[in-house]
Formats: sequence, structure tokens, C-alpha cells
Amino acid sequence: MSLFKARDWWASVLGEGEEFDQGCLCVGDVDNSGSGYDKIVVGSFMGMLRIFSPHPSKAQELSEADVQLLEVRFPEPVVQVELGKFVSCSELLHLAVLHPRKLSVYAVSGTAGNVEHGDQYQLRLVYEHNLQRTACNMTYGPFGGVTGHHFICIQSMDGMLMFFEQESYGFGRFLPGFLLPGPLSYCIRTDSFITVSSSRQVECYRYETLAVATDADTRPDPDQQSKSSGKRLTAEWTLVLGEEALDICVPNTSPLMSSIFVLGERNLFSLKDNGQIRFMKKLEFNPSCFLPYASVCEGSTNVLMCNHNNMLLVYQDSTLKWAAQLCCVPVTVRVANFPELKGVVVTLSSDGRLHCSYMGTDPSFFSAPKVEARELNYEELDAEMKRLQKLIREATKTQDIVPRAETEEELSVTAVVSSQLDQLSCALIAEMNGLPVPSVSVQVRIKSRSVVASPKMTVCVQPPLAVTQDQFVLDSMGSGSESVVRFSVFMNGVYPPADLSGDIAVSYSSATGIPRVSQCKFVLPLRLVCVPSSALKNSKFKITIDTNKPPISLSDVFPEFSEKMENNDSALGFQLITGSRVTVLASKTSQRYRIQSESFEDMWLVVKDLVQGLQRHCISHGVSDFQNSFSGPVPLTEYFHTLDQHFQLRVDAQQYQDLLSERAVQFRAIQRRLLTRFKDKTPGPLHNLDTLMEGTYRQVLALADAAEDTRERLNQAFVRLRSATHLLILLLSLWQRLNSEQSDILEATLLPLLTDTPQLGWEESVDAAVSHLLKTCLSRSPKDQAISLSSGPLTLPKDTGRLKKHITLLCERLGKGGRLSLSSEANAPAALMMPVSCEAIPEPMVEQEEEALQDSTQFIKKKQPSKRVKSKSDSSKESSKEKKEKDSGKDSTKETKKDSGKEKEPKVSSKESRREAKDKESAREKEPAKESGKEKKVSRKSSVKVKEKKSEAGDAE
Repeated sequence: MSLFKARDWWASVLGEGEEFDQGCLCVGDVDNSGSGYDKIVVGSFMGMLRIFSPHPSKAQELSEADVQLLEVRFPEPVVQVELGKFVSCSELLHLAVLHPRKLSVYAVSGTAGNVEHGDQYQLRLVYEHNLQRTACNMTYGPFGGVTGHHFICIQSMDGMLMFFEQESYGFGRFLPGFLLPGPLSYCIRTDSFITVSSSRQVECYRYETLAVATDADTRPDPDQQSKSSGKRLTAEWTLVLGEEALDICVPNTSPLMSSIFVLGERNLFSLKDNGQIRFMKKLEFNPSCFLPYASVCEGSTNVLMCNHNNMLLVYQDSTLKWAAQLCCVPVTVRVANFPELKGVVVTLSSDGRLHCSYMGTDPSFFSAPKVEARELNYEELDAEMKRLQKLIREATKTQDIVPRAETEEELSVTAVVSSQLDQLSCALIAEMNGLPVPSVSVQVRIKSRSVVASPKMTVCVQPPLAVTQDQFVLDSMGSGSESVVRFSVFMNGVYPPADLSGDIAVSYSSATGIPRVSQCKFVLPLRLVCVPSSALKNSKFKITIDTNKPPISLSDVFPEFSEKMENNDSALGFQLITGSRVTVLASKTSQRYRIQSESFEDMWLVVKDLVQGLQRHCISHGVSDFQNSFSGPVPLTEYFHTLDQHFQLRVDAQQYQDLLSERAVQFRAIQRRLLTRFKDKTPGPLHNLDTLMEGTYRQVLALADAAEDTRERLNQAFVRLRSATHLLILLLSLWQRLNSEQSDILEATLLPLLTDTPQLGWEESVDAAVSHLLKTCLSRSPKDQAISLSSGPLTLPKDTGRLKKHITLLCERLGKGGRLSLSSEANAPAALMMPVSCEAIPEPMVEQEEEALQDSTQFIKKKQPSKRVKSKSDSSKESSKEKKEKDSGKDSTKETKKDSGKEKEPKVSSKESRREAKDKESAREKEPAKESGKEKKVSRKSSVKVKEKKSEAGDAE
């Protein structure tokens, strides 16, 4: 975007519904008036030819009819117009008009009028040539070095160059290897033609070579090329561009050297007349047309370039000098001189908008009016200043990364889920385990407060749920209009979903062109994935939810399943469509609810619906102090079993992928061997390579099928893992009574991914997130918080042992009163009971790992020996105040040197000496010098023991 805009000098719209292209514009003194000023000649594909002599309109002029000199309609489309000396007996300029099957040369003349209507112009046909082939474009020039005249070269659609020496036809030549026509230009200095072939290379053909080459009345046959007379046509030089060319121009700026400019789709090329590249400019936009012209600086050329961003750019060689905004996208550009202004930029768009503009600036004659002097009220100014400062402080306090949504959106979206299932199911799978698969309808209502053009709606649900249609393109909506969209949701897999909620997003553009998105959520009923069934008495997995209110009837909690409860409000069974069964039991004497099933993760949806149903029932009856709780044990063993299944499938998928890559490499190697044998002129034995290839091919197919099956089972396992993780998060939240913010942090930690990919999996992501919590908000001391986390790439771990330890430690820290927060403040542990099934890792083991990591970081920072000597000398200077302390310090350093000489690893001895120095300084500050000596020896021995324990723990890991 440019700050400057091209100044409109004159503009006009040519016709209605007409189309124009690159060759439909030329400028020059078409009527040979001799004034030195130019006229504009425009031809269109509708056969219209117009000639203009523009000038800026004045206030007293009522019309601009005198601007258009001539308008003629031809029966054929106008492909290109050019001005040149095309008549043999005259040196005046004539107008050449190229039609698809005809070339016409006209003389334009003007007659001074004797009445008020002005001058009269007429078009007279001088000669014409009927073409045997459909024309594409043409170029002209003094071919062969003629003086005072111009010849014409026309390129046909099938690759033939037809040469016309004014009134007579010269010859025709086919370009070699032709497929599609490209731009064509003539270089006067070298007497050659430049074009770009369909192989995306610049080709140069000399006129002399074309003249003596084989005659081309018909396209030559490559097999009969040698039998015909003449020479075979070859290019003088070629240059590979690598992209399609939009236009070629050879400006005649210097008699010593010619520059060839080629405009590509993404680059601007400047070539010498021998094919060498002068420079290449990479463009950051899509160009539409260009025009090189002479520069005031010697040795350089200016280039006018227009792009599809409505920009007019001026380059001096490869340097951008000026940029201005246009009102349209031109297809051709020229520079013309008019009586009142020289150097006017003439542009023509594809829809007929003709503009004459210049890139200067108009002076501004605006002068600021005088302000009346008035007395200042300083009290009002102080009050306004305080108010503005308050607004600034409030704005700087809450700086959000995502901009806040406006109070009233231009588009509001609401979704309503039907309370009843569809009578005619839309599911793709009719039955699962003998049960019909239902579907439920969702109605989306979209209201618009302003004009919105073609909004697009997207529906997203969690697998294995599916919708009948997930993409909608709506009609444009006016202010206050409303649109309704309906779709159905159903099960499309043999495993239960982890979430029954869905998202709807409507993308649109505001009236100012700003892209916006309106979103809403909807929750699907539990009846979509299960049906009521009889209750089971015994199950493998059980969870108990405690409340602080008397038990509520299950028919009130699950009203949609109340018709099949068989007059038993304390037991309710759920039969999932995927196969498993879940039972909910309400205690008649205590305030407890038990959920049991044969599958741990399948209980999640029922437990979630139970907790939310109890809260809704109590809120509807005005009970404000209702609370759910969970007293344990936390089912980590069952959760880890689901985790191991998912991890094992990830390992299997990686192994299948590696085996498939190996077999593919082997298959390609066998193919290369066989291809070499088959190409050999002397046939030899295959040595069972064909049998090996067939066996490898079967292995590749089998491994591909196994990898695809494993990937499908991995997707199912990930959904089951998400369900189990949701259930664990809910139980931990009820167990420790976490608020919504802490529950969100826990959910973001244990569920960082919505999809599982081979590049980034759930195990390594959760391990990094849990480790971050253990070293920040759940750390035991500020010393643990100072340990920097590893910033290496996340890869698939060898096993799940470390992850299980960290999750168990997370539960243990929460059980001891840990508080989840995004800040790194240390938490004061509270005395809370730990669940029975939550097996804790011994704290010293984890602490030793963290201390070892801290010691290693300190050793890396103090690795240079000069720094260690300096620290020792500084400590000895500080301890020189008392003689006994100095002697004890020397003895300790001697003992440290002896110990370091006996030790095999110098790194361990340096760590011990630093630890001894720290212990000595702390002992000097607390106790007298005599007692400190004894404690130093004890601390030294204890530190060596701790070091040995650390090394043993590291070896064990």
C-alpha cells in the first residue's frame, strides 16, 4: 500500500461489457499532424476502434465530445493495434489493425471543420492481408536493415511467423518445438526476434536465419526435415527462465547496447542482446503489465510496472524509486505527451477503464483558520487530565493478547439441540451390537445486525461423532435478517466419544472488510450414545461420589431415562451402543452414589452427567450449599492400564512405520536392479530377483494394512485415554475441591492435545507439563523452583515409568495441600490424608534427582579452574580475621586435596570441596571456632554419604 495516489488527469470508460487485452492500446501521432503530440488508439475484442485526443476538462465545458476523434466498429475482434511506417510509398505513420484472420493498414486523416462541430476525422483502408492461420500477436520494425519503412511479423496460434513486407507477403516459418504462443518482440540492433516458448525459455532468432530457413507452408515433419530444401531453423541463443512470461519489450535507448526486458510471473529479467543476464528482480506481487523507457541516468533504464494490487511502480533498473496507487488493475501501460502535459501515464484495464494520470502532487492551498483567544480553565483541564490518566492506567493493566470481543457482535449464533431423537436416524451405521444407532437434530439460528456477505458456517464434533454436513455456505444477509440451519449428529464408530459437546463457527467479513468469527457451543444428550438397561449388581470398576444433602431420586437426575427404571429410583443401568454397561446406584441410607462398570473409561460420560444433574437439581430447588466430593481412592492403577495400552499402540505404529520404510527401500532397490537387467542388450539370468520383488511387494502391502489398522486402533485408544483422563481430572477436582481456575490448569496439563500425531504424542507432552508443575507451583522449596527445565525436543519415551511417577507425585502433592496456579510461589503444605490407592514415590528419590540436576548445572557454570582458585583465595581472605579459623581452613583444604588425589574422578572432589567450604562458613557463623572444627568433619562425612547415595540413585535410574 502506498501513501501516494496517481493523480487523475483524464479518464473515460469505454463501452459496456467490452474486453481489452495487452495489445489493444497504442499512442502516437496517428493523424500525422506534425505537432509532436500523441493521440490514444484503443481497440477492443468487440471490434470497436476508438481514437482520443484527451485534455483536462474545464468548468465552462459541458461535454467532452471533442476528446474522442473517431469511433469505428469492425465486424471482427481487434487483437492488436500498432503505429508505424507500413506503406511503401509514404513515410507517414499508418495504423495497423490485427484481426484474428486479417491484417489491415489504415490511414487516419483529419479535416478542419467550418462549423461549430469541430474537426472531422476519417479512417481510410490502404491495404489488407487475409491470413490463412489464426493470429495471436504481431511486432514490427526495419527487418533486414531497411531504412524509412517498417515490416510486420505476425505470430499465429500454431507457432508460425508470417512476415509481410508492407503490401506484399514475404515468407513464413514455423518455430521449432512450438506448443503455445508467447510474447514476441523485435530487437533493432541485432535484427533478431525475441520470444518465450512454452518450455519457459527465452529464444532469439535472427531475421537472416529465418529468411534462409526451410519454407513453412505446412508444419514440417521431423522425419522429412532433411529431405526438404533450405536450412533447419535454430535459435541464436536461449535462456531458461523457469516461469511463464507475460510480456517482452526491447527499448531502443542506446545504439551501442540493447537491453531485453522480460516480465515473468514472479520476476523481472533484464538481458543483454547476446542472452546474458544483466539483472533479475524478484517481485513480491503479481505483475500485470510493464513498460521500459529511457532514463535520465546514462547506462540505466526506467521501468513502469503495474500489479494486481492496483499499484503503479517505477524502477530504475532493479531499484524501486516511486510507488503510487491506481484505481484499477491495468492490462497495458504507455507514456504519452499531450499539449498541456508531457509524460502522462496512460493505462487501460480489462473492462475498458482508460486513465491518464501523473505521479506528481498538487499543492495544498488550505490555511488553518485563526483560533479565537480564550481564557483557560485550569481546573477543568486538571480534571480531564486525571480522567484520561485513569483510563490509560486501566487500559495498561489488562493487556490481552487476543483483543476483547465487542459488546454487540454483528452476527449472533445460537444452537438448540432437539429434546427428542430423530424418528428416522441419519446414521451411516444402522446397528452396533444389536442396537440401533440414533441421531439427534441441531438447529442453528443466525441473526445479523448489519449487512454480511456470504457467511460460512463450520460444525466440529469429537470423534467418533459425525454430522450430516459440516460445511455450510449461507446466502448474504441484510441488517436484521435471520437464517436457520439444521443438521443431525450421530455415532460413526465402535467406541464411545470423550466429549458430547460440539463447536459451531461462522466466519464472515464486516462492513469495513475486517474478517470476524462468531462461535457457539452445543451439548448433545446422553441418549445419543446409550440406552437404558437393567442394573448390574457386581462390576470390576467402582467409583463413589459423596454429597452433603439427602439422596436424590435418579429419575430426577436422569429424566430422559426415567421411563425404564422399573419402579426402582435407587438403581439405573446404561447400555452403551458400543457394548459396555454402566450402573448408577443411589444409597438409601447415606448420601452417596456409586457408579460401576466393566470398563473404566466408559464411566466418564455417566459420571459427568450425574455430577451435573445433581447440581442442576439442587439449583432448581433453591439449594445453594450443595457440594459433591470424592473421598478416594484415586484409581491410578486403572488409569495407568489405559495409558499403557495407548503407549503400546504408539510403539507398534512406529515399528510398523519403520518396517514399511525398510521394505519400501528394498522394493525400490530391487526395481532398480531389474530395470538395469532389462535394459542390458545382452540378456542374463535374473537370479530370482522377480521372486524377491514379488515377496517384498506382498510384505509392503501387508505392512501397510497392519500400519493402517494400528493407526485406527491408536485413534480409538487415544479417545479412550481422553475419557479416562477427563474422569481422573473430575475425581481430583472433587477430591481436593479445586476451583474452576485450578481445574482448567489441571485439564490443560493432562490434556494438552486434541489429536495424537506421530510427531508429538500425549505421553511426552503430559510429562513435560507435569514436570513443569512439580518444579513451579507444586515444588516443595524455592530451591526446586530455581532448577531450569530441559528445553530439548519432545520425543517418544522408552517406557511410561517416568510419566507414571510424575503423575503419582502430582496427586501426592495435591493431597498434601498443593495449590495449582500459574505463579511460581511456593505453597505451604497442609495436613490432608492421602488416598489409599495413590502409591507415592519416596520423596528423597525425587529430591535427589533434582539436587543432582542442580549440582550439575552449578558444576557447568564453575568448570574453569581459575574461577575455583579465585573462590578459594577469596574465602581464605575472608577467614583471615581469626587465626584458629584460618588454621582450620588450611587443614580442611589439605584434607580436600588429599581426598581429591585419592578419588579417581576430579569432578566429584571439586563438588565435595565446594560443599565443605559452604558448610564451614555456615558453621563459623553459628558456633565458636573449636566446635566448628568438629562439625566440619561430620558435615564432610555426611556430604560424602549423600554423594554416594546420589550416585547410586543415578545408576539405578
